[in-house]
Amino acid sequence: MEVFAEYLEGIENPQHRARMEEIFNWVTQKFPNLKPKIAWNQPMFTDHDTFIIGFSVAKKHMSVSPEQAGMNYFSAEIEQAGHDHTKEIIRFKWDSPVDFSLLEKMIEFNIMDKADCTTFWRK
Repeated sequence: MEVFAEYLEGIENPQHRARMEEIFNWVTQKFPNLKPKIAWNQPMFTDHDTFIIGFSVAKKHMSVSPEQAGMNYFSAEIEQAGHDHTKEIIRFKWDSPVDFSLLEKMIEFNIMDKADCTTFWRK
């Protein structure tokens, strides 16, 4: 995962680095058509040059952004799963298992919902 190598090297906590690497590898294997890239100093995945999902690292959590449309679509599921969130991001705590099921649904939703999107962000 050369695209994210420098980003991963910058994560000081080895457990957090390993978790992010695990997630990036999972996305790459599960969705081989998505393109990994760094934009705005954050790792993300795109499809036909449109944003699908982005990630960032904080001290106590990893943030996942499926854009506000994804947050709105999955708001009940996010709440039910007990994930802390804002209008734009979900916070996955480092000491909790990764919610791969929710990640998969959000990525699939964005791929389908943005299939005809011609811009990076939704308008």
